[in-house]
Amino acid sequence: MPAPVVVWFRHDLRLADNPALTAAVERGAPIVALFVLDEGVMGEWAYGGASRWWLHHSLASLARDLDRRGVELILRRGSAETALHAIVTKTGAEAVFWNRLYEPWAVRRDTAIKAHLKDWGAEARSFNGYLLFEPASLRNGRGEPFRVFTPFWRACLAGEPPPRPLPAPSHLTQGPKAASENLDDWKLLPTNPDWAGGLRETWVAGETAAREKLRRFCAQGASRYGAGRDMLGQEGVSRLSPHLQFGEISPRQVWHEAQAAVGDAAAPFLRQLGWREFCHHLMFANPDAPEKPLDESFARFPWRDDPAALRAWRRGETGYPLVDAAMRQLWITGWMHNRARLVAGSFLVKHLLLPWQTGEAWFWDTLVDANLANNSLGWQWVAGSGADAAPYFRVFNPVLQGQKFDPDGAYVRRYIPELARLDSKFIHQPWAAPKTMLEAAGVVLGRTYPNPIVEHGFARRRALEAFEARLNS
Repeated sequence: MPAPVVVWFRHDLRLADNPALTAAVERGAPIVALFVLDEGVMGEWAYGGASRWWLHHSLASLARDLDRRGVELILRRGSAETALHAIVTKTGAEAVFWNRLYEPWAVRRDTAIKAHLKDWGAEARSFNGYLLFEPASLRNGRGEPFRVFTPFWRACLAGEPPPRPLPAPSHLTQGPKAASENLDDWKLLPTNPDWAGGLRETWVAGETAAREKLRRFCAQGASRYGAGRDMLGQEGVSRLSPHLQFGEISPRQVWHEAQAAVGDAAAPFLRQLGWREFCHHLMFANPDAPEKPLDESFARFPWRDDPAALRAWRRGETGYPLVDAAMRQLWITGWMHNRARLVAGSFLVKHLLLPWQTGEAWFWDTLVDANLANNSLGWQWVAGSGADAAPYFRVFNPVLQGQKFDPDGAYVRRYIPELARLDSKFIHQPWAAPKTMLEAAGVVLGRTYPNPIVEHGFARRRALEAFEARLNS
């Protein structure tokens, strides 16, 4: 029998369409399954609270799935290099297989580990199990990384389609065992019972739940995605993002199942996978993107320092119902509808003139789908500092956005119950409602629900003046 192979699980917490695992099985090797919680190398981008909750349950699910196939998942915490050296030495493994990650810290670490494995006399092989297309494989006509989404996505679609997903192995052979840490000892679960309860009521982590969610979306929602994805009060989106983030399902599985289910009608949905690819493409080419604006002139932007305004935004107490509903949805469920992310993000950086990095940090801690590329480049897009970004002068009006994408107020009523009895005509601007209507709805502005912390017209003018100041500084 061949010598053992270590399969190093990372953000690929699944058995199906796992190229590293499949390669080890095809080799006929006994499997040593390993996950390392290597937070030290992640620096400020170590897992946030919501991600830690998801990771705990996803690892528990993966461990059960591996156990059913006769393999134990070994858990180690600390330096991945140290853990791999210990496991390779203990088990006599001749190779370590893994699926690639694209965060700057991961690229640096994995490059170093490949060199070390050679010194240890073990083979290192890495695979693409996280994206549809390798970032380095796509270049524009000048041989440079793309900076505009539409030609990028056109280039993706012009090439060969993503390979078909690999089936899950029906049986695995256990390699030599090594000591594993206890998942509960990692204390990944939040101590705030209200927050934990909201996450638990909203989500089920793991590969089985991800596959079922994809199946249900393809059967019921994929064909209507283009028309319904922006409507906040409806279930028009897939909610697959945290499953993709932790690799409980692969983008290839999503791609092929959606196309098989609805054919060309899947195009608007698959385009969102394209944005995921584009963000990783940009971050791979610009490793500083999570911290620094791609448009260097934004380093001179006159951002404000206003802790009270930031606190009101985080708590969903800005006085703008759509923004507040979005922020409360985030806190309760660990997730926010994409349209709401755009409006809430625009409000932070343009109405309040607070740095996009402050919003990025809050989302990083509270989103179950917190992904470094998507989060940082999404915030840069909203701020106007990113590649192919929204023009800075495009300042979302929270009232008009609410009237357009939550016309009957269902989204606001769900997350701001103190406004639930207010007439739909005024639910996105309660300050404009007649006093008698507010009284009938039990709304006392400034007491049961806050007045707006900034007036929209004033905020828009101030934002545009700050934009001009950036250009002239």
